[in-house]
Amino acid sequence: MRKHCVRILSAFIGLAALAFTAKAEPVDQIVVNIPYEFVAAGKILPAGTYRVNRISDNNKRGLLISSFENGVAVMLFSSEVADKTRPEQPSVTFQQVGDQHLLSKIQTAEHVFTIPVSKSTVLEAVMKSHSGASGSMSSGNN
Repeated sequence: MRKHCVRILSAFIGLAALAFTAKAEPVDQIVVNIPYEFVAAGKILPAGTYRVNRISDNNKRGLLISSFENGVAVMLFSSEVADKTRPEQPSVTFQQVGDQHLLSKIQTAEHVFTIPVSKSTVLEAVMKSHSGASGSMSSGNN
């Protein structure tokens, strides 16, 4: 009888440890390599490897995109969060305007986050694209 109780107790502890380990894994975290500079939350970020994860478990819409190699981080807030319906690879999607890439969607293993791209950001990208083509605008950082 005593061996039976020890086995049940061991099994229970094992299941509890497994459940705790599964809970500790980050939700909605991906690592992506972006080969070109891009715009996210109104900021131009350099090409490189980025980690995307939720700001907190309580806020599904808040995301943080960060790069240790470039030393940059930006908080994003999605306009829509949808549960994944099909098993696809995690990825990021960009809206391209001229030579600018505007971050518009982040897909993790669990969710699809739609990142709003403001009209002013699109217009600014169009203006930079047209100005760069004519050569009338000087380049530089503000």
